[in-house]
Amino acid sequence: MNRAVTERAVAERAVAIARGWIGTPYRHQASRRGAGCDCLGLLRGIWRELYGVEPEPVPAYTRDWSEPDSEERLWAAARRHLVECAPGAALLPGQVLLFRMRDGSVAKHLGLAAETAGGPSFIHAYDGHGVIESALSAPWRRRVVARFEFP
Repeated sequence: MNRAVTERAVAERAVAIARGWIGTPYRHQASRRGAGCDCLGLLRGIWRELYGVEPEPVPAYTRDWSEPDSEERLWAAARRHLVECAPGAALLPGQVLLFRMRDGSVAKHLGLAAETAGGPSFIHAYDGHGVIESALSAPWRRRVVARFEFP
């Protein structure tokens, strides 16, 4: 099997896994399908279902992530475990999206690119909503600062 076919299979499986988490309530620092998760917990759960183990131990973190010290901790962790997409590469279902929620702040939200009949979407755990699939609208697209693929 060639590499492109394998990568697409992993991406499709990641989207299917993520959709299985839809409806999971939002719980800061949690990572259990059906019980609760935050955006990082959702990605950790997808990783566990793909690879069987956690990528690394996750230290406790606050809701502001590393904003007080302007440290891009989430971005650095993504680079350690995922494959960063070239800036001009096509957006494809199964890519991990890293969002900067406000100009000048650290990137601190994650989602998984998907697609519906209505167009591009993404699956994410969002405070007050739980795990949902949202349209990848222009306002959300503007917040994407990096994209990654599962290895």
